[in-house]
Amino acid sequence: MQADQGVATTGAAGYPWLVADIGGSNARFAWVDGPGKSVEHVRKLPVAQYESLRAAAEAYLKELAGLGVQARPRRASLALATAIKSDRIELTNSHWTFSRSQLQADLGLDELRLLNDFEALALSLPGLRPDQVAAVPGPALTTPRGTLAVIGPGTGLGVGGVIETSGGWIALPGEGGHMTLAPTNDYESELLAVARREFPHVSAERFLSGIGLPTLHAAVATVAGQPPAQRLTAEQIVERALGGDEICARTMTQFSAFLGSFAGSVALALGARGGVYIGGGIVPRLGDRFFESPFRERFEAKGRFASYLAAVPCVLITDTLTALAGAAFALEQSVR
Repeated sequence: MQADQGVATTGAAGYPWLVADIGGSNARFAWVDGPGKSVEHVRKLPVAQYESLRAAAEAYLKELAGLGVQARPRRASLALATAIKSDRIELTNSHWTFSRSQLQADLGLDELRLLNDFEALALSLPGLRPDQVAAVPGPALTTPRGTLAVIGPGTGLGVGGVIETSGGWIALPGEGGHMTLAPTNDYESELLAVARREFPHVSAERFLSGIGLPTLHAAVATVAGQPPAQRLTAEQIVERALGGDEICARTMTQFSAFLGSFAGSVALALGARGGVYIGGGIVPRLGDRFFESPFRERFEAKGRFASYLAAVPCVLITDTLTALAGAAFALEQSVR
């Protein structure tokens, strides 16, 4: 996945490129100035502060102009935290909605490529450097081969994959975060029963995400006989867990257990023997608590297929900008 393998000339490739990773809370924008160049001028803009994606993109371009970067982008690749189904795009966990064709016209682009955010993140996996990941207990990650999976608890829960083919790496986008979350013991059945009082369908995202952590915390507290007086935010739950709060600490331990079980299921579904990557903004904040959690034990706890999963490496993505590289790679592959 090297940037200089078969890249077209600057003119044919239509540089400069605008790339972005658009989540529910933040939009990261970056610039690619030529073949073989890394993403640069990275900026993170809060989604809530902008009326639309176009407004955020124009604010970013205006800032670049203030830095002396006067060129307008000719091509753009945007990774979006939603399913890409038609011209009309609605972000799952934010207020932004737009027309693909209208946005392309408004920004004056020759090409606008839209990807699911985890499609972009998946495309970045084969090229990740050792300094961009941290090993999870289990077998060591080697040179990426075959099929890789990525799971990311952030504002929502993203799931994706990438498969090695004779023509390069091909992303496998999906909405796996909305698969039904399964219990593995009676205690987890109780937690899910509490959540079902609020949601008729308890997907993995209902517990394993920023919007889901408050629901998981409330369920843990209720089963423990200590229903909270008010909902805590995901940030408060993580902070209090690290500070020694018993219910919050129990919540994050259970979060890691559920995540391990879910990750093992994704690995089996995709046949991701090459590795499972954990992204998103929640897990890196847990530090050693995650590496000492039940994650790996639960990842492998699949009965007759425990030995299959015991050979699958897991790593934590520590670089928050990898999806930008994946979005750029999607454009790069199209001009080879």
